[in-house]
Amino acid sequence: MKISVPGSWRKIPHRYRLEGTKCVTCGTIYFPPRVICPKCRRKGKIVPYKEFSGRGKIISWSTVYTPPRGFEDIAPYILAIIELEEGPRLLAQVVDAKEEEIYQGREVELVTRRVQEDNPDGLILYGYKFRLR
Repeated sequence: MKISVPGSWRKIPHRYRLEGTKCVTCGTIYFPPRVICPKCRRKGKIVPYKEFSGRGKIISWSTVYTPPRGFEDIAPYILAIIELEEGPRLLAQVVDAKEEEIYQGREVELVTRRVQEDNPDGLILYGYKFRLR
């Protein structure tokens, strides 16, 4: 799979550092970043939000046994909906854990790991994942 270098670079702020946005009008924090607040619409004022703690809890999870193309080498793996302490929910892989260690409400923390590589000599993409606390 060919990876776009410019596209990859544009995603670095929210892929590596969990940078989102916050609506100053209603106080809602968003991840990934949004341009318009869905609650306030045009009345909302969106500003960058870089203060995510990287801690959260598992809301729901599933183990992937038949992965999409490009992810066969890491199967089986656990995907979970994580609710960050600041409120936003996101889908992420839970690493360094066995399926029997996962349960609803289990606390997790942010880690940066390899997500994908173009080929052995090509671009390597890193991104956020979570591990058990």
